Amino acid sequence: MSAKRELEVFAIGVLFGIVGGFVAGLLVAPTSGSATRKRLADEALRAAEVARDIAERAEHAAEVLGGKVEHYLGRDEEIAWRKVAELKEGVKGYTQAEPS
Repeated sequence: MSAKRELEVFAIGVLFGIVGGFVAGLLVAPTSGSATRKRLADEALRAAEVARDIAERAEHAAEVLGGKVEHYLGRDEEIAWRKVAELKEGVKGYTQAEPS
């Protein structure tokens, strides 16, 4: 599973944990139905904000990680092509050398 997908799954798990905890706490609290519904709605909005923040952070982390991976892969590819060019020059120089 990719790092980005793992972060998405983690963020979703955190969101469900937060929402589930708030719902459970509100349902067992000794308050009236309308007060409980209002609190539940407020907590759901707060949980959605937290989830959005976590998702944004996870997306940023995935972008940074992806950029680093691409950078290192690009460097390795660049080095490999440089070595191929050096080998071609060496073979070309060898084949053009005068036999003794």
